[in-house]
Amino acid sequence: MLSHERLTRSRLLLVDDSPDLIFILEQMLARHGYEHVVSTTDPSKAVDLFRAFRADLVLLDLHMPHMNGLDLIAGLLDAAGDDFLPIIMLTGDLTPEVRHRALRTGARDFITKPFDDSEVQLRIGNLLEMRHLHTDLKSQNQILERRVAERTRDLERAKKEILLRLARAAEFRDDATGRHTQRVGLVAGHIAAALEMPAKQVEIIREAAPLHDVGKIGVPDDVLLKAGPLSPSEWEVIKRHTVTGARLLANSVSQTLKVGEKIALTHHERWDGRGYEGLKGKQTPLCGRIVAVADAFDAMTHDRPYREALSRRDALTEIDACRGSHFDPEVVDAFLAAYDTIDHDLSGADITTAGSATL
Repeated sequence: MLSHERLTRSRLLLVDDSPDLIFILEQMLARHGYEHVVSTTDPSKAVDLFRAFRADLVLLDLHMPHMNGLDLIAGLLDAAGDDFLPIIMLTGDLTPEVRHRALRTGARDFITKPFDDSEVQLRIGNLLEMRHLHTDLKSQNQILERRVAERTRDLERAKKEILLRLARAAEFRDDATGRHTQRVGLVAGHIAAALEMPAKQVEIIREAAPLHDVGKIGVPDDVLLKAGPLSPSEWEVIKRHTVTGARLLANSVSQTLKVGEKIALTHHERWDGRGYEGLKGKQTPLCGRIVAVADAFDAMTHDRPYREALSRRDALTEIDACRGSHFDPEVVDAFLAAYDTIDHDLSGADITTAGSATL
């Protein structure tokens, strides 16, 4: 139960065309400690007065000239928005029809004329209890919602950090900086945006693309780090990193990891069907076709054990030449359209240190 002090700090609005009745009510309320009371005898001013005063409770005359209380209830409730606003009708009309109509319109209670002091205080007190309990509950819910939002942001940050560390773990043996994965994520995100994919999907691809080579965790060092050409059997071992990566990411409830699974499995597929698994054209999911371009571009522009890096412009020319054979032509077009932004971001970001190329 609320304290008397808190109840009497409540803001009350009185609306009645009779100055005498307003005076009587004000005196009653003052005797019981209510100090925040405003009133009007002009119902047309009531809604604006309520907005300015933000009353906790309204006492409203049922029958007034030009605008009766029932007509005014809708305007007051609309001004209150989603707040609980108790409205008490002041009336001498005790007919069931009038009372039912008032309740349907939004009134919460009635006080009959002439006023009984004890009845006035009890009815006002009961509805103010409800009003403040509603306000307290709403405030508590807002606090909880903020805490949930903060926790959600914390979890999102933690998820992104875990994904980044997982991607870096895959690169660590042949790229101690782990920046290859970051660059691939950046480029893939720009390609997805240039393809006009939804913003949420762009972000998912940006986060999932760095996981493309997570399966390299399962490749032996003597194969992964070999400086010379690979034998046919070693090449088959390398090729299995796509399947291993997909298995590591499989069966997740995370949308990012689901996309990561597809990328890990298909980023070495070719448009002409001559990739690792032989998928052709759009049999390869779009996310895989995007990362194929992003991964190849980063591979070309960073040193390999058996060759030096190409310039970005030379790599651009090579990717353009491979449209329709190695790469999806539409993805290449999107990459070229976004290239100036990609070049700017790669040059300005702290992820330009040479790392290993993709295998």
